[in-house]
Amino acid sequence: MPPISRGFHGRRADADPGRIPPGQYLTPDFPVLSAGPTPHTPLAEWSLTIHGAVDEPASWTWDEFRALPAETFTVDIHCVTKWSKLDTTWTGVSVDTLLEGVTTEAEYLTAWSDGDYTTNLPLEDVSDGKAWVVYAYGGEPLEPEHGGPARLLVPHLYFWKSAKWVRGLALTADDEPGFWEAAGYNNYGDPWREQRYWGD
Repeated sequence: MPPISRGFHGRRADADPGRIPPGQYLTPDFPVLSAGPTPHTPLAEWSLTIHGAVDEPASWTWDEFRALPAETFTVDIHCVTKWSKLDTTWTGVSVDTLLEGVTTEAEYLTAWSDGDYTTNLPLEDVSDGKAWVVYAYGGEPLEPEHGGPARLLVPHLYFWKSAKWVRGLALTADDEPGFWEAAGYNNYGDPWREQRYWGD
């Protein structure tokens, strides 16, 4: 199924061009891009798990996850389909918080989601304040079309790395390409280096 896209209502050119990666244009909207149907997981059935190359797995129910220390922050986001959206505000739990107490020698992780979506990331790219599992956008609960009830957010990489509907982080010794990476997208996805596809 091809990606769906809606929500484009023109471009905005009044921002600092130094905040816009090469090849990107601004949108004031929040386009919806998905490779399949939108999952709707009841909160009573939702959980988040850290497993894989760890001494002991960790898991949280929705209520346990929401009880963790949260942060509200504002970042720019950049989609590989060339739109950028500036000053987006989110609330969620830092991946650093989730990894507290997790013992591992892994250097990578695979985020996995409802709908069988996966994406791979170096562990260092979700550590030290670089990534969150978010559940609110603009002060409101995150809508399912944007990855709610919770999605991974890794704003310094192209947005496909910010897995919607996230349910787990599998720590791995080796880098294992995820859904879009196996289909030819760049394994890392740095928007400032235009790493859209393999070979970029």
